[in-house]
Amino acid sequence: MRIIVQKDPFDGGSELNSFTAAQSNMGAIVSFTGIVRDVSAGLKHMDIEHYPGMTERALEQIASDAMARWDLGDVLVIHRYGRMQPEDPIMMVATASKHRKDAFEAADFLMDFLKSRAPFWKKEQTLTSDDWVASKQDDEDALKRWSRS
Repeated sequence: MRIIVQKDPFDGGSELNSFTAAQSNMGAIVSFTGIVRDVSAGLKHMDIEHYPGMTERALEQIASDAMARWDLGDVLVIHRYGRMQPEDPIMMVATASKHRKDAFEAADFLMDFLKSRAPFWKKEQTLTSDDWVASKQDDEDALKRWSRS
């Protein structure tokens, strides 16, 4: 399990190749890379803040939960902070498993929890305003499917 919180850009292809090369006896590798998008057609940049130490511990817990819940060989989580432009990669998740179902479900689980529970704060500067990004009900609803009865 590798958790990286960094300011610098990353090369998703290179990270995925390294992650894949480190696996043995795995039948599935699933990855997702999130990109800064300009949903309002006026985004100048996005600033992401976090608390060092606390953020890494929270991401490690989310990744550990995924490892315990699914039969995974490995997990990679990369998340950036600082100033980013539209089209910049913001984060990446990769999972490795013997079977594709576990790899896909674990990656989906990680994405839902990273989106809603990871301690990052995003502020978008547009042509007309500076606004903190609020949580969305759709993201909260997505978490409900992972609760255990």
